[in-house]
Amino acid sequence: MTATPLNELEGRTPDPDDEFRAQAVESKSPTQLAMARFRKDKKSMVALVIVILYFVAAILGPILVAADVLNPLKIHPDLIGPDALPIGKWWGITWDHPLGVEPGIGRDVLSRIWLGITYSLVVAVSASIIAVFIGVVLGIIAGFSGGWTDSVIGRIIDLVLAFPQTLLLLAAAPVGLAVLTETFHVPEGAIAQGLFVVLVLGLFGWTGTARLIRGQVLSLREREFVDAAKLFGASKRRIWFKELLPNLWAPILITFTLYMPAFISAEAALSYLGVSVRPPTPTLGNILKDSIQYASGDFLYFFAPAFLIALIVVSFNLLGDGLRDALDPKGDR
Repeated sequence: MTATPLNELEGRTPDPDDEFRAQAVESKSPTQLAMARFRKDKKSMVALVIVILYFVAAILGPILVAADVLNPLKIHPDLIGPDALPIGKWWGITWDHPLGVEPGIGRDVLSRIWLGITYSLVVAVSASIIAVFIGVVLGIIAGFSGGWTDSVIGRIIDLVLAFPQTLLLLAAAPVGLAVLTETFHVPEGAIAQGLFVVLVLGLFGWTGTARLIRGQVLSLREREFVDAAKLFGASKRRIWFKELLPNLWAPILITFTLYMPAFISAEAALSYLGVSVRPPTPTLGNILKDSIQYASGDFLYFFAPAFLIALIVVSFNLLGDGLRDALDPKGDR
């Protein structure tokens, strides 16, 4: 066989398909493929930006209050008219109060809404972490163990779902707050009220996660890597948290993003019922509750927290839907 001279190879006209072949063999990890699918979804990208801004605003809230840039508790009675509404044509909007002042009292609306974002985020994140943790642990145990263990956990899920959470919150609020303050010495006021709401939402909101994780584990436990771990003598705890858990991060992440808007809405609803954190500590829920009576006279005071709650809930839902579609291996088919 005659070899092609090197100078002939160097002088060869480049083939346009060479670059295509080089790109065709370039491999991408599942994470890179998921991120590429996610970036194509414009609605999810916009929702991600809004969620990031929400977290940034929540983190900056206490810092701005400490720096006296925001003051949600300072009263301005001179800005309130005889009809209990802010003085001025545009609901008391000035350079010092960009969203006006609160009717009847005169507190700065922007400061209260900004700090309310922080408190609402703390409640939603804390409750979501508790619900996801309990649901993941019990879901893994039920799905992997099967038998009577799976049956017992299934009956516990049915029992939890049978409790009417709203009625339980209303009935148990006085007793729960007394236990937290007297038995566990939790400071009274906003801390005890917020902790009570977090515990109830978290302890009664894990059932959906448990069922989802159980279904995933029923499929994963038949995989070869689980059989290999068993052959090497791995303990159940190691199989649960070292072999199965790393393969469940996608549904866990999606579940967390869907819990957040649900618990933000739940906090707002509980504030309307008078169970959640009460004024003067601001949350988006109790600000919205207080603004209802002034909806006709001070529309901005009612519209601002309502619009913000709706925007946050929709953004988290769109983000969760986008993550679910992006993390689906069959999404491009």
